[in-house]
Amino acid sequence: MQISSNTILKKHFYVILGLLLLMTGCATPLISAVEKGDIIAAKNLLDRGANVNEEAGILGMTPLMHAAREGNIEMVKILLDKAPAVNAQAKTGAVNGWTALSFAASEGHIEIVRLLVDKGTDIDLAFVGLEREATKSYSPTYNQAKAGIKLLERFAKKTETAYQPMISKMPKDISHSPSVIRSDVDKLPVMQAKPNKNAYAIVIGVEKYRQKLPKADFATHDAQTVKAYLTKVMGYPEENIVTLINDRALKSDMEKYFEKWLSNNVEKEGTVFVYYSGHGAPNPSTGDAYLVPYDGDPSFIDQTGYSLKRLYQNLNKLPAKEIIVVLDSCFSGAGGRSVIAKGARPLVMNIDKQVFHSDRIAILSASSGGQISSTHEEKGHGLFTYFLLKGIKDGNSELGTLYNYLKPQVERIARKTYNNEQTPGLIAPVGLLNLRLYDR
Repeated sequence: MQISSNTILKKHFYVILGLLLLMTGCATPLISAVEKGDIIAAKNLLDRGANVNEEAGILGMTPLMHAAREGNIEMVKILLDKAPAVNAQAKTGAVNGWTALSFAASEGHIEIVRLLVDKGTDIDLAFVGLEREATKSYSPTYNQAKAGIKLLERFAKKTETAYQPMISKMPKDISHSPSVIRSDVDKLPVMQAKPNKNAYAIVIGVEKYRQKLPKADFATHDAQTVKAYLTKVMGYPEENIVTLINDRALKSDMEKYFEKWLSNNVEKEGTVFVYYSGHGAPNPSTGDAYLVPYDGDPSFIDQTGYSLKRLYQNLNKLPAKEIIVVLDSCFSGAGGRSVIAKGARPLVMNIDKQVFHSDRIAILSASSGGQISSTHEEKGHGLFTYFLLKGIKDGNSELGTLYNYLKPQVERIARKTYNNEQTPGLIAPVGLLNLRLYDR
């Protein structure tokens, strides 16, 4: 039986990788458990406080990278439950710049690729590391990198327009234009974000629902792009952001992260950013507004939804100095990004009544009253989210200035393109209107 040169190169690479780890003495207990596929040992170590983002050896590979490379999906799920930095990059060698998604794609582990992307992993970033090696025919990971790029490209084609588009510069022999919508805001501004270690964010995008509700088009793309702006423009550390996409955004997930994770992490004088893209729903009996989780049912919204009042009450308990809530949703049940129980009539919602007033909470909402929140099909985003991101990209760094920019833009396109009235709202204490969302 003949063994291909590709197989030999691949085996040599991993032998060298293993020797490097042994020579540096940095194979930590958690990484050793991950490499052995020892689920029980990994759980015990994580429960005892092991660092989910620890790195091993001069290559700087994290536990998630090792699990993704090995194709151990159960191990990947365990690590993802601890909210690791999914976009962390290996430091040196032939895998320099590779993320966990790069490793999973290079080995053909498509279920792990799907899981990582649903968790909010940056596809563009995964391509960057792979592309570097796919141009070097002498590299031990050359063929793996080519295979990884092809897999991610095929995957993007099958996921409609939900995931971030591919980078434009790829080897000519493997580059094909994926069928995704790319807009100007998907290309991030070139700038060095000033890091803020005391800034935390929860980003939620629910496009598809378990109850077969109408899709909230582009909600996944919205959430992933907002996360990219938070990390690369606004200075939020990767490890301080929780991203909940589709079936990762259950009601129990919202309860866990809004009511436990934030209180466990946010410190005095900190900043909190909450973003939600997806359906909202009203309770026709009380007039209360609800976020609709992946497992939400508008016919039983009290039991299956997460109310705005509950959200604001929990946020107000935090010791944070400032809290920004951004909602690309609507709550009347009249359509757009809202749903309602079958047979119920849409309501004219007063969003102001949903707010637990606080001198530390600012709320940016996509629409008001009985309006609907539209999508911007040409740009592949929610209409409100598109102009939110465009405003940030164009340098509107203060909250009040950003709102003054996006409000007329959203109103104009909604009226001109969709014959709708959509007026974004801002409810904020005077002291937060000059809040700087980022520093250049």
